[in-house]
Order: sequence, then C-alpha cells, then structure tokens
Amino acid sequence: MTTRGPIGIGLLGLGVVGTGVAEALLSKRNELAKRSGAPLFLRRALVRDPNKSRALGASVTPVTDPTRVIEAPDVDIVVEVMGGEQPACAYLERALKAGKHVVTANKEVMAKHGPRLLSLAQEHRAHLRFEASVGGGIPVIGPLQRDLLANDITSIRAIINGTTNYILTEMSQKGLDFSVALAQAQQLGYAEPDPTNDVEGIDAAFKLAVLATLAFHTRVTAADVPHEGITRMRAKDFLYARELGYAIKLLALATRDGNGLTVRVHPVLLPLETLLAKVDGAFNAIEIKGDLTGTVTFHGLGAGPRPTSSAILGDVVNIARAMCDGQSAPLSSPAADGPEEQGLRLRHMAELQTQYYLRLNVADRPGVLAQIATVLGQHEISIAAVVQKDADAQARTAELVITTHPANEARMHHALDAITRLPVMTAVNNLIRVETV
Repeated sequence: MTTRGPIGIGLLGLGVVGTGVAEALLSKRNELAKRSGAPLFLRRALVRDPNKSRALGASVTPVTDPTRVIEAPDVDIVVEVMGGEQPACAYLERALKAGKHVVTANKEVMAKHGPRLLSLAQEHRAHLRFEASVGGGIPVIGPLQRDLLANDITSIRAIINGTTNYILTEMSQKGLDFSVALAQAQQLGYAEPDPTNDVEGIDAAFKLAVLATLAFHTRVTAADVPHEGITRMRAKDFLYARELGYAIKLLALATRDGNGLTVRVHPVLLPLETLLAKVDGAFNAIEIKGDLTGTVTFHGLGAGPRPTSSAILGDVVNIARAMCDGQSAPLSSPAADGPEEQGLRLRHMAELQTQYYLRLNVADRPGVLAQIATVLGQHEISIAAVVQKDADAQARTAELVITTHPANEARMHHALDAITRLPVMTAVNNLIRVETV
C-alpha cells in the first residue's frame, strides 16, 4: 500500500452516531492513519444548529450548508449518518455526482434506492459503502459482497432489530406486558419516543431488503417485504410458547425455492434449542445458508454509537486504502434488474406454507373444539396440538392454544375469518407463525 496526502472526511449529521464517528476519528487518528495509508482529517459536519453545545467542542467545524460538505474540494469521503429517506438520499446523490466517495448507515435509503445509488457510484467512479446499514457493528454486508459470492444463497433468517429483541426478551424472561417492556426500552434509550418503525417491523423490513438484494443478486425494495410487528404479543404467549418448546422472536426471513423468492418480517415461534432462539437483549444475529458454506451466523450488537461507528470507520478505512492504491472503481453493485429479470419471482405471502400457533378465546362448553376443528379441516388445515388454558368460570369462557401442521397462509386466513363467525367464538387473540427448519 502506498501513502498519500491527507484524506478529508465530511459528516452529514452529528447526532449520537455522528458524534461517535467524530470521536473515533479524533481519538484513533494515528491508528487509522497507519491502517489507511494516509491521515484522515475530519473537515466539517453538517448540523441543524451550529450554536448547540457539543462534547466535541472546537474539534469539529459545524456547518448548516450541505454544499460545504458534499461539494467541498477538501472533502474526499462523505459519511452520512442523518437517517431517514430525505434529504439524506438527495445529499448522497449530490455527493456521488460530485465524485465523492460515500459511506452511509442509512438502511431506509439503501432499501429504497440502493441499486440506483450503486449504479450512480459506478458511473462516477466512486465508492459507495453501507456496512453500518444492517446489523450495526456486525460485518455482514462485506461478506455478502465478497466472501460469500461463490455461494448460491438459499435462505436468510435474521434478528435485526435490537429494540424489538430487547422488548421480547423482557416479556419472555420477566413476564412483562408489551406496554411495560416498551416503556422500559424507551427509558433505557433502546426505543425511540415514536417506536413505530421498530415495533411494527418496518426497520427490519428495510434491512431485509438490503440483505436480500445482495444475497440473491436481485432488486428487493422495502415495498416488497410484508411486515408485521410485535404489538399483539402478550406475556401469556411467551408462557404458552415455552410450554410448547418455543421462544418468540421477530424474524426477518428471505427464502429462495427454485425460481421463487419469499421475503417477510413477522414474529415467529422458534424451537428453544435453535441458536436464534437464544439471542437475547439488544443483540442481533443473521443466519445465512449457502450451498458451499452451509449455515453461517453473524452475531453481535446491532445498534449503538460504538458498534455503528466501527462499521462506518471500517468502510472509511477501506476506501482510504483503495485511494492510496489508486483504485477508484467501486465494488460490484447488486443487480439493478428486478426479480423477474433475474429469473426469480417474488412470492406473495398468500403462497407461504408454514405451521401456526393460534390463541383463541371461546365459550367454555362442550363441542367447541369440534366446531373449530371442522372449520380448519374444511380449509385443509390439520391440528398438531391443542391445550385449554385460563378458564373463566364466571364469564364461562376459556382460552384455547392450537398449533397446526404445515398449512397454506391464504387458507389459514380464510379459516380464521370463518372461525370468528362461529357463535362459540369470543376473540382470536393471536396468530403466530412457527419456524422449525
């Protein structure tokens, strides 16, 4: 590796993650210079309020005009840590068109616009790296782009939202209700004041779109990923699941079967003995199955300023090394064509075949189970197990927990519609899919 003059870094955003990146650039200046082949200088950072008091003090020059970062002649690498789709996406486009190398932690932008931005990077001979967009400090984007390229990937199963995994862990281990566990996560800073993107599975859908695009060499956008959140989970679901031998996790899944690709995010029951079932707290885990490697699992903290800074600075150093070696061409981008052009068809959730867990509130009288079983049978759904729980003598109701053999998703929903119309039914309290493979 050759050496060259200083490489200028410009930050778009100086929040928690941006501050973490800036602190690491300053405190690890000598080590990063040795690993990069050139000194890395933080030139300036785009902020909303330049007068706000910051821990970094005068070490970082705050600016409010994005042009002073995006098009500045002394900035070689633009690091985007603003979050959100806009104006971040527009700024990244401008930076790439200006010939700047770009590092981003923005899963929403990459999920919605990744292939187009990668094509733009190629057109302008710029690097675009995004390791921090999925899994925080867990190295998974790079391995998919390089180390696993010889594999035909058949599946991804991932816990990729630390907030929801923390909430589900607290509900499972301490018997907390969802609202209590969420409030606790917010107090600890794991959940945002508005937790919608996390608890409704939107954040995980963004990340799965990025992973699936890379793994299957096709374009998968956030709009292609059906998602369900964890707001219907109750403490008793975890109790019943454990009795049946399962844990409950919010899972992001992408599965290739022949020429079909199924992508989805939703809560699942996982056998307690599986590795993903043991991933607790704010940790993430990404399990990838290839034809040559078999199953490989990446595990670690999926969020926070330090892990995310690690991924961002790893990308910065790699770009700096390439600059020192005179390599201006970017990594190969994922396919810009859609699934059909790649010979893959995105399967609809209605085509899914899986097992199900049902928690039903019913009238506590003879013949109820027979009526429910009849409806399920009419829709070609076979019962694997059934347990009666929590009988209420005063209300004359009981709770039934039913698990099924593999069944079709569309048939299951048609069956549930019919079951809700039975006179003996009080409520369908929950439906959770079961992952056993």
